Amino acid sequence: MTEQTLVLALESGEVSIRLRPDLAPKHVARISELAGQGFYDGLAFHRVIDGFVAQGGCPRGDGTGGTGHKIPAEFNAAKHVRGACSMARTSDPDSADCQFFICLDAVPYLDRQYTVWGEVTDGMEHVDALPKGEPPRSPGKILSARVA
Repeated sequence: MTEQTLVLALESGEVSIRLRPDLAPKHVARISELAGQGFYDGLAFHRVIDGFVAQGGCPRGDGTGGTGHKIPAEFNAAKHVRGACSMARTSDPDSADCQFFICLDAVPYLDRQYTVWGEVTDGMEHVDALPKGEPPRSPGKILSARVA
C-alpha cells in the first residue's frame, strides 16, 4: 500500500500529515474525500489552545458546523501525543464529521476517546504558529488541503 500524506498549506507554511488508514480507514477516507473536494480550503482554526490542540475544519468557523455526514468511531491504540491528528466530535462517539484537531502536546486523557487518523511528519512549527484563542482574534486559515 502506498503511504498517503495530507498536505495543509497554512499561512506560515506547509504541514505534512501521514494518513493512517490502518488505524481509522473510514476517517481517512472522509478527510481525503473532503480535501479532494476543496472543502477545507479557506477554513479557520477556530480553537487553538497552548498545551492542548489546534482545531479546525468547521464550515461555520465556530466549532458548531458540519456536513451532516457522521463517521462511526474508530477508536484505536494510537496515542494523542504532540503532532497526533484526531477527529473532533460531540458527546456522541459516532458523531465525527469534518472537524479535526492536531495535538500541540501530549493529551493522554483523549486516548481511546477520540479517533486518531494521522500524524504530523513535517511542519509542526506552522501549527505552533497558529494564533491562539477560542476563538483566536484573527484565526489562522487552511489555505488549501490536498492528499499527495
